[in-house]
Amino acid sequence: MAKDFTPPPPPTLKEALKEDRFEYDCIPCQILGSGAFIGLGVYTYISGHNQLTKREALIRKSGSRLGMGGRRVGITGMAATLVGIGIYRWFA
Repeated sequence: MAKDFTPPPPPTLKEALKEDRFEYDCIPCQILGSGAFIGLGVYTYISGHNQLTKREALIRKSGSRLGMGGRRVGITGMAATLVGIGIYRWFA
């Protein structure tokens, strides 16, 4: 009787990944995660540029090689990266 039993075939890679994603990455998790990253990106952009505006005179006076333009690009890039991660999290 033991010879009559055959185990089911293993799932294909696509099936296994689909199963894992459904089990570990639920829709509420995606919404919360993407919302957190997008919110953090927006907050970084707004607060970063606000702080730069407040300290512009001090930064220009310091004579730093990294002027206002470089700092603005850095803050905008960081904020855009966080928003991009949030969008990726939503769709991936």
